[in-house]
Amino acid sequence: MAKFVLAGKANCPWYAKAELLADSLAMSLPSFRIHKISILPDEWEEWLEDVCDRNQWSHKESPIVWRELVNQGGRGMLLGGLQDFLSHCEIYYNVTSDMSSELMTSIAAENLETKINVLAEEALRLSLIKPLHVWISSALNPTSDILIPRLLSPEVFPQASVISIHLLDLRGTLEELNSLKMETEDLALPLLYQTTVHADLEQAFEDADVILLLDDWWSEDLSGRKEGERRRAISDQYTVYGRLIDSRASRSVKVIVAGGDFAHLRCCVLMSNAGSIDGRRFVVMATQLQNEARAVIAQKLNVNDSGESLRVQSVSAHSAAPSSTDVHDVIVWGNVSREFYVDLQMARVYNYDGAIRGPRFFFQEVDLVLHDRKWLEAALHEMVHNRRADVSSRTGRGAAMSAAHGILTLLQAWNSPSPSVGLLSVGVICSEQYSLPEGVVLSVPVTFADGMWSIFTGVTMGDELQDRMEMSARQVEQERDIGKRLMV
Repeated sequence: MAKFVLAGKANCPWYAKAELLADSLAMSLPSFRIHKISILPDEWEEWLEDVCDRNQWSHKESPIVWRELVNQGGRGMLLGGLQDFLSHCEIYYNVTSDMSSELMTSIAAENLETKINVLAEEALRLSLIKPLHVWISSALNPTSDILIPRLLSPEVFPQASVISIHLLDLRGTLEELNSLKMETEDLALPLLYQTTVHADLEQAFEDADVILLLDDWWSEDLSGRKEGERRRAISDQYTVYGRLIDSRASRSVKVIVAGGDFAHLRCCVLMSNAGSIDGRRFVVMATQLQNEARAVIAQKLNVNDSGESLRVQSVSAHSAAPSSTDVHDVIVWGNVSREFYVDLQMARVYNYDGAIRGPRFFFQEVDLVLHDRKWLEAALHEMVHNRRADVSSRTGRGAAMSAAHGILTLLQAWNSPSPSVGLLSVGVICSEQYSLPEGVVLSVPVTFADGMWSIFTGVTMGDELQDRMEMSARQVEQERDIGKRLMV
């Protein structure tokens, strides 16, 4: 099979002559194939130079013709310009062209007009596509490997027609980021519109609709430094992030600060440097810690998905493990990076094997079935606090799976058109509700409806809990003030 490629300036009369001859041959010879490339006049020289460099050819004029070696593979074989193509056609096919100069000029003008119209139509088509722009910082964090496939699903972004994923990592190389880009594209998911990579801040957060900050990963580089130096490095970085978000992101952007290292400080610095964006658009992901607390309580209560207790199932080698899905509405208050408080006053447990049993929708209050007060007061907090570190020590890597699930849980609730079911613990601005210093972000129970969160007020705020919240607020405020002083 003979396959030729014909390329030239859209307004070139010689390209028009070669094009008409090639079309005639394609219609009369079943084995003759022609692929035509029309280039705008002001782009021709750059395009031609690039093609010749890639193929190690030497050619300076319009048009250029080469033969693709369809059955042999490898690089194409340069035929030359118009005269070379005419000679080839005459020798091999006994066909030539006697097109007049006037006709060539007329067709060249039509070609240019057609090219301009095609480009205008394509620009219009692209302008009608409104992708949701999702930026992931520290994208080489292992959490991204689990997060990205789930982000590209209608369950997480039900209103999005297509999604653009932007991978940002200031520590990584373009080669590493391009590898992640290839993996993302290889998923071949219908919602994916495009994937871009960024190893610097030149375009960071441009048109961002959602920003996921996984920078706990790079903060490990600071682990050998003193705490004050770590605060300064984090404050410096997030000051830059905040200003970029303020100037480049969508006004309705949703920003999620993930990770356990100075998460509340990072969120506060972002908000203070993105003054034109509503502070309610910035949250700290506390759902990971909430899920870890649910898992600890599920183990203590011996509940699992099947509704049978582990005590009953112990005779089976394949008995189910305790499941956090049976424990709901555990609340995490305070500073998830340092001092937090696990509150069970709203917590419910399903499938509990106690004195009272019921169908699967039947639940009991955790406070009424968990009688081990010593464990609640002493061991619960310590077990939740150490659980993530325990996972890391056993696996040799961070708790990427639970981090990804925590982010996805939060995004699903935030983006859902329906009111959320149950309570989520999320780090939000809560100064007015709990008489705390202005601008402080702490984890509190929230509900979601119509893409907005609201602090849940149906909890008892006793003196002890208020004291704990004030202590957490002082910690965050102190971290923020120290960071500001160090930056001066």
